[in-house]
Amino acid sequence: MTAYIPNILFAILLTLGIGFFIKNVKKLSRNIKLGRDVDVSDNKTQRWKNMARIALGQTKMVVRPIAGLLHIIVYVGFIIINIEVLEIIIDGLLGTHRIFAPLGSVYDFLIGSFEILAFLVVVSVVVFWLRRNAIRLKRFIKPEMEGWPKKDGNLILYIELVLMALFLTMNAADFQLQQLGAEHYVQAGAFPVSQYIAGLFEGLSASTLIIIERAAWWLHILGILAFLNYLYYSKHLHILLAFPNTYYGRLKPQGAFSNVESVTKEVKLMMDPSADPFAATDDSEAEPEKFGASDVMDLNWVQLLNAYTCTECGRCTSECPANQTGKKLSPRKIMMDTRDRLEEVGKNIDANKGDFVPDGKQLLDDYISREELWACTTCNACVEACPVSIDPLSIIVEMRRFLVMEQSAAPTELNNMMSNIENNGAPWPYNQMDRLNWVNE
Repeated sequence: MTAYIPNILFAILLTLGIGFFIKNVKKLSRNIKLGRDVDVSDNKTQRWKNMARIALGQTKMVVRPIAGLLHIIVYVGFIIINIEVLEIIIDGLLGTHRIFAPLGSVYDFLIGSFEILAFLVVVSVVVFWLRRNAIRLKRFIKPEMEGWPKKDGNLILYIELVLMALFLTMNAADFQLQQLGAEHYVQAGAFPVSQYIAGLFEGLSASTLIIIERAAWWLHILGILAFLNYLYYSKHLHILLAFPNTYYGRLKPQGAFSNVESVTKEVKLMMDPSADPFAATDDSEAEPEKFGASDVMDLNWVQLLNAYTCTECGRCTSECPANQTGKKLSPRKIMMDTRDRLEEVGKNIDANKGDFVPDGKQLLDDYISREELWACTTCNACVEACPVSIDPLSIIVEMRRFLVMEQSAAPTELNNMMSNIENNGAPWPYNQMDRLNWVNE
């Protein structure tokens, strides 16, 4: 019975790790569903293509070659090394060691590939750390990146570095044990990287090497389970959400705005003298309870999914002309603020047994200022730059819509322009009869 204690302990820890992960996924799903419903069932073929091209193929990452190549290395390493994690889980549950070893040369190729990828991930992580902390690229030192976002970005790099180091250490000790002919440590696997680390273990006894190998094995798998549950609290949630986010991404031309059906109908009635203004309307064209958005519950669920998917890479902000000219607007901050407010709302619901109790706060003013919203030029540069199809502009437009249609709180210049359009049919303060007077001058 004593021999099975490690397997039982492993099964308990695995169950707890996966259980907490499922709990976090349910909370994430609940929060996203707080948003308004929106129909994104159209053009499924194009949506699948976008997901394959952008999320799986990383096509928008390589627009910036250095960061793109390094990210692909880390991404591929993360995906492929999960095969090794599968072996560890099976070994942990069954009490076996390298259960896939009978695959022979195929297994040697896999382990060798994992090691090379692990080494490349270490190199990439070091370069990423230097870009953030030594070179201090401008997009990583914006005001919204102070505090937790900066710590989170570095912590992720440290975790990845430690996990890869543990993997290589485990293999190095295993390699030495294979050379010694230790029991259970059959000749299996190729170790193109860890064989050089194994030199540090020369002269150690088999019992000491087993302790090192087992310690690295346990720490590696426990670290992966901890990382899995840390994702919910980290910008690295995009590892999971990039796929659905690119699938549900915007398909319309970027210059096309979404219109409120009731407003569209009213405008058409105004432009059609033969239309009956008192004709019955369909329920789908009824006036909404609220125009635009002042809080996260007013946004649709795709926009909330966008907020959780944000990688905080800052490409959107670095491309934003308003931000480049010193304006307060940062598209990345818009997404981070939306996510932070959504998390606050989620905690409120948890604390009140499933019901949201008004807390006197909202996304508008408490998180995102009006100055930020009106600084946007609606140029779509942020949307084009995002590597995972996030649309910060859609949130900005919805909040502007609320300010204009619910509070009549547009800037003076915009109010003057709209008045001129209403009265003169153009944004200028001249009636139609006087428009060509400048020719006489």
